Amino acid sequence: MFNRTVKQPAFLLLPALWWLSYAFFCYLMLEITLQYIPPLNDVAFLRIKQDVVHHWYYLPAFFIHAYTAILTLPAGFTQFSNHLRRRYPRLHRRMGYVYVLVVLLAAGPSGLIIGLHANGGWSSQLAFCLLAVLWLVFTGLALLKARQKNWPAHRNWMLRSFALALSAITLRAWKFVLVALFQPHPMDVYRWVAWLGWVLNLAIVEIIIVNQYKKSP
Repeated sequence: MFNRTVKQPAFLLLPALWWLSYAFFCYLMLEITLQYIPPLNDVAFLRIKQDVVHHWYYLPAFFIHAYTAILTLPAGFTQFSNHLRRRYPRLHRRMGYVYVLVVLLAAGPSGLIIGLHANGGWSSQLAFCLLAVLWLVFTGLALLKARQKNWPAHRNWMLRSFALALSAITLRAWKFVLVALFQPHPMDVYRWVAWLGWVLNLAIVEIIIVNQYKKSP
C-alpha cells in the first residue's frame, strides 16, 4: 500500500513533464517565428540568404512556411492523446484537419521551395527537399486512410508525418549538440543536421510501429 502511494505521483509526473517540455520547445519555435513579423527580407536567418531573396518566389514561400509550419506542432501533438480522442472526438478531428490542411496546402509546398535553396550545397538541398516531399506524401496518405476509415493505417501515417514535423525542433537540438561537442564548420553542421533532423525521427517511429504490430494479436 505504502509503495503504491509513493510511486503513483512520480508516475503521473512523467506525462506532465513531457507536456511541459514540448510546450517549452513550441514556445521557442514561436519566438523564432515572431522574428519575421513584420515580413522583412534582412532579419534573422534571411541575413545569410541575400543571394536568393531577390527571386520572386523565395520570400513568399519562406514567410508562408515560417507562419504556418509552427501550427503543425500543437495541432499534430493533439492527434496522439487517447484521452483527447475519446473525450473530445470532434476537437480531435478538427485539429487533425488543421494539421493536414496546413501541411498539404502551405507548409509542405513552401518547405519544398525553400529547400531548393538550402545552405550547405546539394546534400542539404536533397535532404530538405526529400523531407518536404515525404511530409506531403505521408500526410496525404494519413488523410486518405482516415477517409477510408482504416484507423490503424491512418495512425501509422500520422505518426510518420508528425515525426517529420518534429524535425523543426530536433534539427535545432542536433545543431546545438554538434556545435557544443565538435565545433565544426558552420556549413558542415548544416549538412549534418539537414539529415539528422528527420531521418532519426522517422527511424524511431518505424521502430514504434513495428513493435505495435508485434504486440497486436
